[in-house]
Amino acid sequence: MTFRQPQRDRLHGVLLVDKPPAWTSHDVVAKVRRLSGERRIGHTGTLDPNATGLLVLCLGRATRLAEFMTALPKTYEGEIALGVRTDTDDADGNVLEERPVPAFDEARLRELEEAFTGELLQRPPAYSAVKVDGERSYALARRGEAVELPPRLVTVYELRLRRIAPDRLGIRVRCSAGCYVRALARDIGEALGCGAHLASLARTEVGVFRLSQAHTLDQLAAASAEGRLPELILPPDEGVASYEAAIVTPSRAWRLAHGELIGPSPRPWRPSELARLYDTRGEFIGMGRVLETGHIRPLKVIAETG
Repeated sequence: MTFRQPQRDRLHGVLLVDKPPAWTSHDVVAKVRRLSGERRIGHTGTLDPNATGLLVLCLGRATRLAEFMTALPKTYEGEIALGVRTDTDDADGNVLEERPVPAFDEARLRELEEAFTGELLQRPPAYSAVKVDGERSYALARRGEAVELPPRLVTVYELRLRRIAPDRLGIRVRCSAGCYVRALARDIGEALGCGAHLASLARTEVGVFRLSQAHTLDQLAAASAEGRLPELILPPDEGVASYEAAIVTPSRAWRLAHGELIGPSPRPWRPSELARLYDTRGEFIGMGRVLETGHIRPLKVIAETG
């Protein structure tokens, strides 16, 4: 039994897109489907319509890895407008309340950075994709129904705040999947006693990927017209490069590719740790999970067998 990597002309891999404002993440996916002819495309973390920046797309067999990329930490930069609360916690919403912005100094910003770093219980915005009894929260909110979502545990790995105007803060945050920067802006405003909303937002990093690597929609359209779009597709395993790698013998690679447990692994792993799986030739097999016994269970297989 041999392995063969997915054919390049079938566009299996990862595509980095610089999402423009006023486009939904779904709009971008639909556009890339038209440009590429590939139907199996998904993104790895929604950006709000007026947010910009890095949108990581999975194409073809790489869609099997979307859940692992979605779980990666993400970095955002933006601005917080102080003294104004909105029903969406961003600039698109209706104003609920206006309050004067109190005096505060740099020391207070450092206190806020410390208070909002680490594991936090965060209440998602009412206008969000969180489901309530099977329905999206934003759909309920648009109908005027009261929505009070329960807080969820999120992690803020790094937070930087700076005063850029009397009523405005610059924010840079690296956070876990599921963290709403809109909610973070809202809560920072409440901590200052004046309320706030997120005025602008750009995603700059997802895992190992940076916004500087991304392509605009115009660039993608030009590449498609010139037949160069496949050149912009990154190998599937680059999307999960943040995870540790496990290299296995050909016989074990065959077993993994057919859904069998292997191991135990000779190297120490944390129980439940995720791993990128490769054979000794360096070919990517897929993703697996290390069990408490040290055995590796395949989760998603990318390599084709033949």
